[in-house]
Order: sequence, then C-alpha cells, then structure tokens
Amino acid sequence: MKDFSIVRIGNEYVVQAGEKSVLKTSSRRMAARLINDAAGLLEQQPVSSTDVDASITCDVRDISEASEVP
Repeated sequence: MKDFSIVRIGNEYVVQAGEKSVLKTSSRRMAARLINDAAGLLEQQPVSSTDVDASITCDVRDISEASEVP
C-alpha cells in the first residue's frame, strides 16, 4: 500500500488510507502488521471459480417449513 499513514489520536492509533480513516487499534505495532497483511492480500491473484466449487445459496423450503414464533 503506497498511500497510508498511522496517526496517534489519544491512546489509539488510526490507520489512514489517503485521507480516510480505515482502522483503529491500541498498538502502533499491530497497525503496521495489519497494513502489511492487507498489502500482501491485495497482491494475491484471485482464485478462479469453477462450477464444482461450493456456493452459498438459500434453501427457501427451510424458511417456509419453520414454525412461527408466538
């Protein structure tokens, strides 16, 4: 991540991306570690999806068969 900063506000550290605050933590070391982890995730290539992959779907039968709560 190129455009970020860690700013101390009171007892907390705020990570800013550009001019937006995106994360608040109590430790500067933790803020730096999370920025490093996020940068690593952003560099990874997305996994290609196949038809065999599991998907999240809603089974409407489960909802309609549920008993009503009084």
